[in-house]
Formats: sequence, C-alpha cells, structure tokens
Amino acid sequence: MAYTNTITDVLNTWADYGVFAYVLPFLMIFALVYGLLSKSKLLGENRGVHATLALVVGLLALQFDYVSNFFATIFPYAGIGISVLLVALILMGVLTESEDAAKWIFFGIGAVIFLVVLLYSLYDFQWLGGYYGVDWAPWIILILVVATAVVAVVLGGKKRSSSGG
Repeated sequence: MAYTNTITDVLNTWADYGVFAYVLPFLMIFALVYGLLSKSKLLGENRGVHATLALVVGLLALQFDYVSNFFATIFPYAGIGISVLLVALILMGVLTESEDAAKWIFFGIGAVIFLVVLLYSLYDFQWLGGYYGVDWAPWIILILVVATAVVAVVLGGKKRSSSGG
C-alpha cells in the first residue's frame, strides 16, 4: 500500500508538532520586537541586545498559552475580515470613480471590520474572565452610528468650490 502525503496531512503533522501554536507565534513576536527595537534605536544600535530581548520576550510570551490561544482565535476572524475587504475593494473599483471617496469608504469599512474582528475575538477568547452572553450587535451598531456621524461632520464641513460665475 502506497503512503501519500496530502497538504492536509502535512498541516496536521505541523499542528501536532506545535508549529502553529508555538513556532509561528514565537517567530512573529520575535520579529516584531526585534524590528521595533532596531528601528526605534531605543536601546542603542547593538543588534545582540535587540536579538536577546526579542528572544526573551518571544519565549516568555508563549509560556502560558495565552498568546497561542489568542492567535488561534483572532487570525481566522482576520482572514474573514481580509476577504470582506477584498470584496469591498473590488466593488469600489467597479462602482466608484472618485479616488478620494473610495479611500474614505475603504477606511470606514476597514475600521468596522477591525472592530468586529477584535470584539468577536475577545468574546471567543473570553478575555479577562469572559463576557459570556454579551451581544456585540448593539455596540457595533452604536459604533457605526457614531463613526457615520463623525464622517458626515468632517466631510460636510469642507467648502466646495463652485464653478461658473
């Protein structure tokens, strides 16, 4: 009997080895901390110090599985949010002619998606003891109403040039 490896088998093996729970989160935290320390030059320009601190922060962050569990919660929602942004980008390209308006619309959609992803991730993660049974829909609607009002005030306050005479 021939043994075949499918992509599913490979990914499941990686999951069994802890690649998704430990290796990838560690690499992401290490790279971000190292990059921030190197770019900010907060602790000088010694790359050894930056690497050591990034290594320590990356390893300590994974000590109690909070980071691994949070990443396992937030990134599937983020993938869905990115898919929605892609569809919105395609539709805006077809339906809008003004680049300035498209930027603001895309920013608004992205902000709403960010809030939804964050709220549902925190809800699923049950952060700080959890918010069992909290319905996020009223909060999201409130945020949308406030954001729409702010955008309307900001964009409505601009003076429009009139042509003709």
